[in-house]
Amino acid sequence: MKSMLANRTFLVLLVICCITLLPFLGLPEYHTKGEPREAIVSYSMLATDNWTLPRNNGGEMAYKPPFFHWCVAAVSAIGGEVTEATSRIPSAIALIVMTLWGFCFFRKRTTTRTAMLAALIAFTSFELHRAGANCRVDMVLTMLTVCALYLLYRWYENGMRGIPLLAILLMGLGTLTKGPVGSIIPCMVIGCVMLLRGVNFFKTFFLMLAWGVLSLIPYAIWFFFAWQQGGQEFLDLMYEENIGRMTNTMGYNSCVEPWYYNFITVFAGYVPWMLMLLISLCFIQYRRPVMQGWWQRLVQWVRQLKDVDLFALTAIITIFVFYCIPQSKRSVYLMPIYPFIGYFIARYVQWLENQQKPVVRIYGSILSVLGMLLLVVFLIVKGRLVPESIFGTGKHAADNILMLQALQQLSHPVQLALLVLPTVLGIYWFATHNKNIWTVLALTFSIYYALDGAIIPTVLNTKSVKEVAADLDRHVPASMGTLYEYIEEGVKAKGDPVHFFEVNFYLGNRIESFHLQKPQEGFLLITKTDAERNMQAFQAEGYEMELYHELGKRQMQVYKFKRP
Repeated sequence: MKSMLANRTFLVLLVICCITLLPFLGLPEYHTKGEPREAIVSYSMLATDNWTLPRNNGGEMAYKPPFFHWCVAAVSAIGGEVTEATSRIPSAIALIVMTLWGFCFFRKRTTTRTAMLAALIAFTSFELHRAGANCRVDMVLTMLTVCALYLLYRWYENGMRGIPLLAILLMGLGTLTKGPVGSIIPCMVIGCVMLLRGVNFFKTFFLMLAWGVLSLIPYAIWFFFAWQQGGQEFLDLMYEENIGRMTNTMGYNSCVEPWYYNFITVFAGYVPWMLMLLISLCFIQYRRPVMQGWWQRLVQWVRQLKDVDLFALTAIITIFVFYCIPQSKRSVYLMPIYPFIGYFIARYVQWLENQQKPVVRIYGSILSVLGMLLLVVFLIVKGRLVPESIFGTGKHAADNILMLQALQQLSHPVQLALLVLPTVLGIYWFATHNKNIWTVLALTFSIYYALDGAIIPTVLNTKSVKEVAADLDRHVPASMGTLYEYIEEGVKAKGDPVHFFEVNFYLGNRIESFHLQKPQEGFLLITKTDAERNMQAFQAEGYEMELYHELGKRQMQVYKFKRP
């Protein structure tokens, strides 16, 4: 009976994950540099048949190993082209797989209810939800890391017999996704667990070293063939991205943040559940801490922890501390701790249901009000009751006005239904006496549906340059000549150069580098500001520049040039 319940729960969880992520992947167009920068690598793989180290964005190497790009290319090959939807499918599948695997892992060691709650809480955390719908390497790396941890823990749990081949394979794919960190983290966490449980240090060290080295074999093979193609340029890039980033010796500043940044990102990344935790602080009885003998009590507490609790806690602390070491910090680096935080929140939520029921009711009521406010605000905007003049005439006024107008024009029946859904569930929440955590989860999912299916794509697509690229392609088709770019910030950058990533993707990777190639003739894509600053320098180099076309969005211009 318990097995049948678990199987049904697994299927329900699978359906929930799929209908929450997959239908909305293609709605937002690219509007930041990150997604098209990764997608164009997969595009280059399919276009050039170079699956090792393809060049893109005017000759730039990919900054990450190729496994994620292989996945995007494989999915896109089915449909015949790389699109917003196909480029995001690997991340979505990775989040779904990690959620289902986590459910199975915790179900075998706790209860089906706890495992289901843990899976859904982690799945609805803002950071994981956002990463699962993005064309970035981080969600795939997170899945491979977390699932490798589950497998290594099972190997330890079974008496450390044999070789954990599947765990080694997942770590190997992790290294092919973002470098050696894909092996370091799983081995480090399980090594700490083994030491805390009294396993001999040398045995722990050499076992983890062996599994780590074995997992680096796929990365080493790719590294060798990539080095043959890229030479010293490739070696310098890999050193900068792996060694330099961890040792704070990079030649340029990349995501440099203060020490407390990681605390802020985890707190924000676990929205909306952090709100419930904050509310619960008002209902807990506090005792004055006793400092005398605290170390002995801590050691005793660790010894008494259940094995699965110690594993989850060790994963959280070890990974968090590890990513506090480098100056380079990003919120997505800490995603491997999210499933384990979700497990402890699930345990805590069940305790609240038994001991502090008002917390769940208050939190559910707040979510209900927020869901209903979403519809109210939309209706106010739709009714044109918000004047455009409130945005003033500042730098972002035009963008904000475009977003307002896009919401006013939103009229698709399905999107309108998704906007109404949180209000319907909110009314149900206040009307029913059965206020429990499952209704809270339903409210949470309804808000995500409204945001992902209606609000977010409508708003963010106003920032897309897809129409700009289409306009550019009409006026400067490939048959007329080569299109080059010049971005002063990118030229002067010591590393991580800037490109017109979105435009280049939508043009099929046909933009070359004006600065590097010094062409004799062609077309130059440049911002109005950069043109004003650099036009005299171009003319001093012998170029004859003629303004050919104006692109209103982002103040871009196209010049036709030649150098006699």
